[in-house]
Amino acid sequence: MKAEAGIVLDAALFAAYEAASSPHSIRALTSDLEAFDLWCRRQGLAALPATSSQVAAYLQARAGEGAKPASLSRYKASLAKIHQLLGLADPTKAELVKLTLAAHRRGVGSAQAQARPLRFKGAVKDVARDQPHGLNVRALLEASGEDLTGLRDRALLSVAYDTGLRASELVAITVEHILEALDPEARLLEIPRSKGDQDGEGATAYLSPRSVHAITAWCKAAGITQGPLFRRVQVRRYKARGAIKPRAIETISGREAWDLGKLKGKPAVAARAEYTVGEKPLHPGAIGPIWRAMVVRAFEAGALPDLMRDDLARVLKGISAHSTRVGLNQDLFASGEDLAGIMDALRWKSPRMPLAYNRNLAAEQGAAGRLMAKLG
Repeated sequence: MKAEAGIVLDAALFAAYEAASSPHSIRALTSDLEAFDLWCRRQGLAALPATSSQVAAYLQARAGEGAKPASLSRYKASLAKIHQLLGLADPTKAELVKLTLAAHRRGVGSAQAQARPLRFKGAVKDVARDQPHGLNVRALLEASGEDLTGLRDRALLSVAYDTGLRASELVAITVEHILEALDPEARLLEIPRSKGDQDGEGATAYLSPRSVHAITAWCKAAGITQGPLFRRVQVRRYKARGAIKPRAIETISGREAWDLGKLKGKPAVAARAEYTVGEKPLHPGAIGPIWRAMVVRAFEAGALPDLMRDDLARVLKGISAHSTRVGLNQDLFASGEDLAGIMDALRWKSPRMPLAYNRNLAAEQGAAGRLMAKLG
């Protein structure tokens, strides 16, 4: 990173920061600093120490590229952190930087795009009595195949919905984290660490009998007895081949390579697939694509009759790894759970996010929504 001379690196402080931070936080900081350094080089500026006007100009440039207010706030926080670690004056505290962010938020709004929820029965009012509608988890589970990929994806989605885990937390599950529960058909999931639990106090989530059955089927088929639960499945597919008739020896030209098989012929070979289960866990970035692939499979199988093909692209665009967390959050809200119960179930430290996830649902099921429904 381009810096002015005289900046002293405190190795012990950096080591302590790395030990106290999650790998995700370190990757985010590194990525943000590399982007800032590249911008500064293009402007002919030293990245460190940065001035307040330099930071403000950078944030304006990123905003012009389409960065959202939440992303700009993260860039600002990363620049503040590196200056703090190097013992430099923090340029992000300047009023110019604060006003730059405030002006952008005022201009575009600060609401973040919400992932499309994956609710168990879809967009229903009564989660207990209503039939599944539209995009729903139950249809995706039922449409999953019985091959290794299908078994893994069914278990993955079922666990994700039960627990509301984030992608990084979901792929960190090991067989050893699954504990006995009072209900012999259910299990408990030990969560050693999560995004909201950087100190590693740990938490426990409930795994339904549905998820237990799916996990058991996946582990048995994949031969998993310990270590990472959700792993990559590599598939190699071989095309079918028709039978090859045997040839008479006099028909084989002297120019051909001698092959005894030509005299015997070859039987027909059916199409087949070979599966290899990896040793390492899935990457967090694989979760969103898996959900989208499950939606496509369910649609093609006719398991989502309420969706038209024209709807599919729009639906897929909103699906992300966070969709199950949003969906469980909304289903808890729709079932009548209070905010405290939802925060406990999803391990929220603040009510801000669960309330944000329920904003659209609250408008529909709130006082005005109920009145308009009665009026027709």
